Amino acid sequence: MGIDKTLELTKSEIVNSENISYTNEVKDIDNCTTYIVTVPTPINSDKQPNLEPLKSASKTVATLLTKNNVVIFESTVFPGATEEVCVPILEEMSGLQLNNDFFVGYSPERINPGDKEHTIRNIKKITSGSSEESLDYIDALYKKIVIAGTYKAKSIKTAEAAKVIENTQRDLNIALINELALIFNKMDIDTEEVLKAAGTKWNFLNFRPGLVGGHCIGVDPYYLTHKAQTLNYQPEIILAGRKLNDGMANYIGQKFIEELCNKNIWIENSNVLIMGLTFKENCPDLRNSKVIDLIEYLNQGKIKTDIYDPWVAKSDRENSKFSLNFIDKPKKNNYDGIIIAVGHDHFKELGIKKIREFGKKNHVIYDVKYTFSMDDSDIRL
Repeated sequence: MGIDKTLELTKSEIVNSENISYTNEVKDIDNCTTYIVTVPTPINSDKQPNLEPLKSASKTVATLLTKNNVVIFESTVFPGATEEVCVPILEEMSGLQLNNDFFVGYSPERINPGDKEHTIRNIKKITSGSSEESLDYIDALYKKIVIAGTYKAKSIKTAEAAKVIENTQRDLNIALINELALIFNKMDIDTEEVLKAAGTKWNFLNFRPGLVGGHCIGVDPYYLTHKAQTLNYQPEIILAGRKLNDGMANYIGQKFIEELCNKNIWIENSNVLIMGLTFKENCPDLRNSKVIDLIEYLNQGKIKTDIYDPWVAKSDRENSKFSLNFIDKPKKNNYDGIIIAVGHDHFKELGIKKIREFGKKNHVIYDVKYTFSMDDSDIRL
């Protein structure tokens, strides 16, 4: 108790918070009047929405519902999920009727992992409710917490759609930049230099190429495309962006192996250092990390990989479902190749000179995240 493994809150902030208690026993919350559901909404191996956590949470809340209770969902879903999936469960298991006996709302979470500036209090909150009365109540509730203010959506479906397109838009923008990087690589043009030049225009969007993982950008678009397909519409642009971004790990692995060959480094049984495993810089979150896909691609070529990431907790290393070789500190003169896969500040502080010391006399450095300048690495994305 009192430990936040995401490192978003300190132990002091959790333990010393006034008027907050924690429990994993359902009986301890049976006297509540408002329930906020924040369970994960992942995808399965077929990239289809896995709503089991959401359904399970709805069943739990349904056993607790009493007259005039309010249930607010924050999990990212496709438009319509709250009313089409959750409400029927709440009604059937509780014997109560929506808007007569209880109310629901949807207010999507907007947390950016590792971002200490844009916290829950500093991000405008979208609110919605199943009735005008419940919307006013839900909006007032979040205004007590969020100093950035709130925005009342016209409907629950509108709020659900707004959330899912936030990440879909980012996914597509990154996919465009990733595709440009693939094109510029063929032209022997450094992509970062192009982006810097283009960025001198005031309305150029500042996106960078890379591996697109995490629980949001790499997952949420599939919720929207799933819903579209149930309505007999086949989304093209969204799925094209997803396909391109999902393929970047293999592309990076292929280019890295090509560069090893260019330097006459034997591929099979070569030693490679992977710097960074989390899905983004300066946070411990491993969910849907595409660095793992990159490692699997290299392992198929019988390349031996060591993973160095001081942000990954020891418990996560031990509980990893993947066969990964974590190290506490890289050895000098040990690696045929080094891939800087995540731009942690720790790696920047190490400096490129120190990182090159981890490599053998003949080695390759692939700076995926533009952590250092163009002249400091052998290849970049």
